[in-house]
Amino acid sequence: MTHTYHITGMTCSACVYSVKSKLELVMNVEQVEVFLEKQTAEIQSTRKLTTADLQAALGGAQSKYQISENAIQSAEKETSFLETYKPILLIFFYITGSSLLIEFSSDAFDFMRWMRHFMATFFLVFSFFKMLNIRAFADSYAMYDIIAKRLPSWGYIYVFLELTLGILFITDFQPYWTNLITCIVMSISIIGVIQSVLNKQKIQCACLGTVFNLPMSTITIIEDAIMIAMSGWMLYGMS
Repeated sequence: MTHTYHITGMTCSACVYSVKSKLELVMNVEQVEVFLEKQTAEIQSTRKLTTADLQAALGGAQSKYQISENAIQSAEKETSFLETYKPILLIFFYITGSSLLIEFSSDAFDFMRWMRHFMATFFLVFSFFKMLNIRAFADSYAMYDIIAKRLPSWGYIYVFLELTLGILFITDFQPYWTNLITCIVMSISIIGVIQSVLNKQKIQCACLGTVFNLPMSTITIIEDAIMIAMSGWMLYGMS
């Protein structure tokens, strides 16, 4: 049986991860899905649970998280595709536009050089958003990435790895190894994303850190696939 509960006190993805982890430890609980925007938790269990048991798991009456029966079933406002993904679409527009302007200002358009500038800007911008709250990103990333699930510190390492790759691309330092590492890292990253999308998990995408509440979707798959394709093409061009 599945029941929906209202939870107050959640402000970021780190809160979602904390609440989910604690509720999963309650006896008879089979699955927990926590939603930051809705401030709710859907709990699948083998029997009806009491809010007292759930509140105790969250730390008792003094906890910042307070759980109650979700009695109010209000109609949710459906947002359009553009409204939902406006932040990431705008960022891609700026990255693509700025890298194209750099290339068009040169004597001749060089496709390989344009890809290098695109990837440099991509990694620098995306690492910036993650650095605004590294801990929250790492907690959110651990909810779906296949490495971060087993090694939580990977989320912290990943932020600085993106920053380093951005610097390496913009300086064109050791392009072969830079592209090889990018191809490997992004190929591993896309596995967890694909699994989450196929399993229809309603979790937050951590690609832009936790600044924007973007749902995990095919947009994330496309984003990773573009970086894999570009790094692979550049490796092919060097062979």
